Amino acid sequence: MAGGMEVNKNKYIEDWGTARENLEKNFRWTRRNLALCGIFGLLVPYLVYKGTVKDFHMQDEDAGRPPRKFIF
Repeated sequence: MAGGMEVNKNKYIEDWGTARENLEKNFRWTRRNLALCGIFGLLVPYLVYKGTVKDFHMQDEDAGRPPRKFIF
C-alpha cells in the first residue's frame, strides 16, 4: 500500500459517532420524545391500517361483494 497517506479525522463526525454509540446512555424521555413515539408508533400505523381497510372495502364494493371483516 502507499505510505504517507495519513487520515485527518473530522472532529464533528467523531463526536456524532460517539453520541450514536452511546445513545441509550444519553436518552431522556421528554414531552417531545413522548409525542414523537406516540405519533410514529401509534398514530401513523393506525392511519395506514385504516387506509388499507378502506381500500379493500372499496374494492369489495366495486366487485359486488360484501365487505370483509378485519381487526377494527
